[in-house]
Amino acid sequence: MLKTIFFNFIIYIWFVLWTPFLLVGLVSSKLERSFILADAWGVLFLARIIAGIKYEIHYPVNNENGIPLQHNVNSRLDGRAIIASKHMSVLEVGILVTHIPNAFFIMKRELLWIPIYGWAFARIGLIGVNRKRGATNMNILVNKVTKNIMKGMTLIIFPEGTRVYPNQNVPLKRGLLFLASNLKLPIMPVGVDTGLYWPKRGKIKSGTTHIYFEPEIPSSASLEEIRQAINKHSC
Repeated sequence: MLKTIFFNFIIYIWFVLWTPFLLVGLVSSKLERSFILADAWGVLFLARIIAGIKYEIHYPVNNENGIPLQHNVNSRLDGRAIIASKHMSVLEVGILVTHIPNAFFIMKRELLWIPIYGWAFARIGLIGVNRKRGATNMNILVNKVTKNIMKGMTLIIFPEGTRVYPNQNVPLKRGLLFLASNLKLPIMPVGVDTGLYWPKRGKIKSGTTHIYFEPEIPSSASLEEIRQAINKHSC
């Protein structure tokens, strides 16, 4: 437990130390993104050296003419698919944003109201959503997401809508299907086991966490198909 308390304290200090840089970065979205990426890489580094948490990323393997080929990462992480990830920890947020070029998220709009960090998120294209506005909000959301994708950005969405605990399955939000259908984009499910090491609440544990990129599924997929895909490797 002492390690957990110390690690959380160091992470808090790390985020505070970055606030002046993020404030300066507001002058340019490109500069702001470079600061946020450096911030995220630092979190992953601190997780490794203080908490002993390493990570491995697994990409799907394609078969061509009967010969297994390692997946060409760039063909799927460039805005041509919606990344739908299981959400268990801050950890996968840092891993995904540092390994997917020009990534952006959809989040609760209240998070964008956080001084400096929220402003920085908005500056690099993260989109806040008001869940109470229903269909009207979804139509506005599609327009905003479309503009980002046209700029070469890649959407990452957490269809569970919140961080979950290991072995916890929650219903997925239908907004993912609405976006995929309107944008005519396939969905790349991502499974994680980060909650075993850096949980939503509780004790930090050392070990190697895994991020699993699954094969694309069509925009016409059901929520159950997506749920099974992101939970394929779940703990």
